[in-house]
Amino acid sequence: MIHLSMRGQRLKHYIVAPFVFILIIPIVLLDFFIEIYHQVAFPLYGIQKIMRSSYIKIDRHKLKYLNILQKIFCMYCGYANGAIHYWLVIAAQTEKYWCGIQHKKNPGFITPKHHEDFTEYENENEFREKYLK
Repeated sequence: MIHLSMRGQRLKHYIVAPFVFILIIPIVLLDFFIEIYHQVAFPLYGIQKIMRSSYIKIDRHKLKYLNILQKIFCMYCGYANGAIHYWLVIAAQTEKYWCGIQHKKNPGFITPKHHEDFTEYENENEFREKYLK
């Protein structure tokens, strides 16, 4: 959390704030389009819909000990981080539906958790068994 009372930091926060808050525009737009995709495509694919409320939670602004700016920051982060987490789950389910194949193992690549059940890279037999039944 940003501590606006820290000496010398306030100016930095004011300089960076526009860059942080301008992101709300693409986040809201992307959220709108991803939600349309989710509501239309998942039923057609036969994929269970993801509960939005399980990922986006905006409640920290209700804490009485926060000042107005901290409350605004908390609402923003609750929405933005929650939405991005929600999108990740939607993207992961889509990837699993269309292409449940792990990436080739190489140092430095962090394998997403949702790839654990995917077919191993270059395992044609497992791929055919899972996806071409």
